[in-house]
Amino acid sequence: MVEALAIQLTQREGELLQEKTEVKKLANFLKQASEDAKKLVDEERAHARAEIESARAAVQRVEEALQEQEQISRASGKQDLEELMKEVQEARRIKMLHQPSKVMDMEHELRALRIQLAEKSKHSLLLQKELARSKRMEKNISHIYELDGAETLGSYLRIKPCSDIAPELSECSIQWYRISSETSKKELISGRILQVEIIYDGQLIVLTTAGAIDPAAGLGNYVEALVRKHDVEFNVVVSQMNGADHPSESIHVLHVGKMRMKLCKGKTTIVKEYYSSSMQLCGVRGGGNAAAQVLFWQAKKGFSVVLAFESERERNAAIMLARRFAFDCNIMLAGPDGGSSIGTK
Repeated sequence: MVEALAIQLTQREGELLQEKTEVKKLANFLKQASEDAKKLVDEERAHARAEIESARAAVQRVEEALQEQEQISRASGKQDLEELMKEVQEARRIKMLHQPSKVMDMEHELRALRIQLAEKSKHSLLLQKELARSKRMEKNISHIYELDGAETLGSYLRIKPCSDIAPELSECSIQWYRISSETSKKELISGRILQVEIIYDGQLIVLTTAGAIDPAAGLGNYVEALVRKHDVEFNVVVSQMNGADHPSESIHVLHVGKMRMKLCKGKTTIVKEYYSSSMQLCGVRGGGNAAAQVLFWQAKKGFSVVLAFESERERNAAIMLARRFAFDCNIMLAGPDGGSSIGTK
C-alpha cells in the first residue's frame, strides 16, 4: 500500500508539474496578448492623435484664410470709402469753383460760337460754289446739275437740276461715293469729299462737293470721350422695322459697344449682333431735314430698322462711334448700295 501510495503521489506530482507548466504557458500567452493589445491601443491612439492634429491644423488654416480675407475686405472697403470721399470732395470743390450761373453763361457763349462757326462755314461754302460755277463758265463746261445742301456732317445733299435740258433724275442711274482726302482708311466721313455719278443715255455726269465735309463743332471731342466707354447708350424711336412703318413711338435704347450693337425696349432685347460684314449703318437717305436725326441700321440679313435720335449730335455720334468700334474689329460699316438723288453724311 505504501508503494502504491508513493506511486500515486508521484503521478500526482507529475500531473501538478504538467498543470503548472500549462498554467505558466497560459500566463505567458495572456501576457503576450495583453502586450499586443496595449501596443495596438497605443498605435490606434497615436493614429487618432495624428488625425486630430491634422484636423486642427486644417481648421486653423481655414480660420487664418478667413481672417486674411476679412482683413483684405476691410482694407478694400476702407480704400473704396476713401476714394469715394475724395471724389465727393473734388465734386464739391468743382461746384464751389464753377457756380451754375457761370457754367450756364459758358454754355450760352459756346452755343453762340457754334452758331457763328456754322454761319461762317455756310458763307464759305456759298463762295466756293460760286467760284466753281465761274470756273465752269470760263471753261465752257455744260452745267445741268448741281449739289444743293449744306456740306456739313449730319446734313443732306440733293442733286438739283439747274438747266431746262436736264434729264429727269428718275430716268438716270445714280451712284454716290465717298472720296477720302487722305490715305488713312480709318478716317470717317468727316473730312471727306462726296461725289455722285449720274449716267443718262450713256453720258456720265460727275458732281462733287466744293470741299471736304465739315464736322459739327465739338462733335470730334464728344466722340473721343465716348470711345473710352465700353458701352454707350442712345435713346431712340423706331420709325421703321424691316421696311415697314413702326406705329409705336415708345422710347428704345440703342447700345453701341466695342464688340457689338444692341437694341432694347426696357428689359427686352430686340436684336443683338456683333460687328460683321453683313451689318450696315448709315444716315437715312431722303426725308428732308428730319434725315439729319435718323439712321438706317441693318443688324443682320433679314432684319433692319430706321431709328430716330433726340438730336443730330447724338445721331452723328452714334454713327461715328459704331464705325470706329467696327473698324477696330476689322469691319468697315457702310450703307447699302443703290442709287438715290440724295446723299447723307
